[in-house]
Amino acid sequence: MKSTLIGITKVAALAKRLRRRGQKIVFTNGVFDILHRGHIEYLTRAKTFGDVLIVGLNSDASARRLKGKSRPIQGQHDRAIILLALKAVDYVVLFSEDTPDRVIGLIKPDVLVKGADYRMSEIAGAGFVKSYGGAVRRVRLTPGRSTSKLIRRLG
Repeated sequence: MKSTLIGITKVAALAKRLRRRGQKIVFTNGVFDILHRGHIEYLTRAKTFGDVLIVGLNSDASARRLKGKSRPIQGQHDRAIILLALKAVDYVVLFSEDTPDRVIGLIKPDVLVKGADYRMSEIAGAGFVKSYGGAVRRVRLTPGRSTSKLIRRLG
C-alpha cells in the first residue's frame, strides 16, 4: 500500500472502507517536528497493534500553540512527507486543533497509541475509544531521545 496524505474531510470515509476490508485501524498523533530514532521506534511499535497506521499530524498553527513560537522547525507539509516515507505509516491526516479529539471521533480507531510518558487520563480521546470497545496502548519511549533535547543540543 502506498502511504497517503488524507484530508480531514475524507478520513471518516477512509476508516469505513478499511473496516469493510476487515482491517484493524491504529491511530496516533503528534507534532513529529524533527524526526529521530525515538519517533521511528515509536511509530514502528504502534503499527504492530493493527493493520493500518493513521498518524494525526498537528498543523503548524497547532504546533506553535503547543510548543511555542519557535516551533515547528519544519513546516507541516515537510513533516507529512517525511512521515509518509516511513514503512510503518500508512496515512497522515493534518489537524489544526490542539487535540486530536475530532480526528479520533471521525476515525474511531480500534487502537489508540500514545507514549508511556502520558498518563492514561492525559491521553486525548482515550475515554471515547474505550467507550466503544477500542484499546488504548501506551508505548515505552526510547530513552534519551526527544525533539526538545535535539533542539537544545543544536542551539
